[in-house]
Amino acid sequence: MLAEDVACNPRNAYPGQVFNDESHRLNVYGSNVEVDYRGSEVTVENFIRVLTGRHDPAVPRPKRMLSDKGSNVLIYISGHGGNEFMKFQDVEELMAQDVADAIQQMHEKGRYRELLLVAETCQAATLYSKITSPNVLAMASSLKGESSYSYLTDMDVGLSLIDRFTWSTLDFFEKVDIHSRLSLAQLMQIYRYEVLDSHFHYDASHYPRLLDTVPVTDFFGSVSSIQPTPALNSTAGDSDSWSYSSNSSRAAQELYVRPPAAVVNTQQVSSSSSSSSSSSSSSSSSQDGFSDCSCSMGSSAVAAGPVQGLPSSAIRTGVYLGMAAVASMVFVASVVAAHTAAPRLS
Repeated sequence: MLAEDVACNPRNAYPGQVFNDESHRLNVYGSNVEVDYRGSEVTVENFIRVLTGRHDPAVPRPKRMLSDKGSNVLIYISGHGGNEFMKFQDVEELMAQDVADAIQQMHEKGRYRELLLVAETCQAATLYSKITSPNVLAMASSLKGESSYSYLTDMDVGLSLIDRFTWSTLDFFEKVDIHSRLSLAQLMQIYRYEVLDSHFHYDASHYPRLLDTVPVTDFFGSVSSIQPTPALNSTAGDSDSWSYSSNSSRAAQELYVRPPAAVVNTQQVSSSSSSSSSSSSSSSSSQDGFSDCSCSMGSSAVAAGPVQGLPSSAIRTGVYLGMAAVASMVFVASVVAAHTAAPRLS
């Protein structure tokens, strides 16, 4: 979900481009970025609909999160917030109770196996204070009463390009690939007060596994062990009559799936699009980085996507709403470039 004020803001000296450091080495708003919700579509209502699956029938599949009870879901929220709320487009707020209710609905409807919520706002830890659903792990960049801060300054653009929490996260993932065994516990160890200028917090009270046994690729990226099995209605000689099961046993076939990210960016908070929208916007900028630049006010981002336990139809088509390790961080970095000279998020 992406509000697009970063790439299209008149103050951006590089129209249609967003960088995550002052070297301008990587354009994180390149032609391979897929945007599912943008501009006025980024609302609290649509964000909740993406999580719960309560869409209007006209909403196309690419704008839905097709998760199930076998999916690991990552929700990464970055933007402006406060005590138990996060701003959307500076006109509405996502409340902590809204987040808790949506995740509870996801649990009751079998829309996740495990869920990781990452919040990067001022007083971020308060955003998940109401969650009681099982198998949920939450991480935050700051405690109640603390601000989250930006990091580095690009003199060409005239503002900071990234937040300290996201910068630390991206630096960690430079060492991660699909074969990595780095754990969530190791990820959490990098968030130091000396760098963040705020206290990192996490809540594993509703999460069953030990964090040092959970690979980061269980959430940041899709690395699944999948066993192909004949479909019940298969016919002899029909090479397409195959289904896939993520419950691999014995000689399972390892398939590494790198799905495109589901991205939403709002003005000071990101969210998804109106449920009645039937148009599918799934690409950001063209090769030259200038097209598809319909701007709207906003500077935050939210992403949600299942990353494991893919449905058979998704694997067959090779199209799946999920979050790759790089892509999930990329869109968050783009959010930060919209921050003004003031370094505070709140």
